[in-house]
Amino acid sequence: MRCLLCSSWSITVHICKICQKEFLTPKITHEKFYKGIEIISFYSYKDIEQLLKLKHTPLGYHIYKLLAKLTFKKFVQNFESKISFRSIAIDENVKSGYSHAAILNHALKCSTIKPSYNKLRQKNDLHYSEHNLEWRKKHPRNFDLKGFKGDSIILVDDIKTTGLTLKSAVDILEESKKEVQFIMTLADVRN
Repeated sequence: MRCLLCSSWSITVHICKICQKEFLTPKITHEKFYKGIEIISFYSYKDIEQLLKLKHTPLGYHIYKLLAKLTFKKFVQNFESKISFRSIAIDENVKSGYSHAAILNHALKCSTIKPSYNKLRQKNDLHYSEHNLEWRKKHPRNFDLKGFKGDSIILVDDIKTTGLTLKSAVDILEESKKEVQFIMTLADVRN
């Protein structure tokens, strides 16, 4: 198959190794966020925007698997902790046959991080990706949190835009006596 970025023949999944190294090497950022919680992001949204826009296509699953391998999986390889964590993804209602955040969440699985799935899900069926801050304020996510064991949380989402979704998720987790240690996103729109 041909590489999506350079059109050369590639035996790897959709993006050749040369383009992975040149265009998909993460540029990790750390930001203090809501309630002093740190957000770790791997890309600037504009740098991988065209790939992220494929998420609701059949190719999107493969792109997210590759991006998870290049970012979240590599993060875990260097992650050392004396405490155990639960990673919780912000799951949208599945529209493409898979959850984008769940793919990222799964990549965190290691001896000290246990991913939990389908625990934090929006109740409504609204699409947020193309709307501005004012619209998002008028249409909150209204999360449903299902019970799970573990109090030290890593919150996972694919894209940080306005931060309202992440704030809402932090609040509902804290109401349930869970402590968000840090947040991981694939891309940040503001960087």
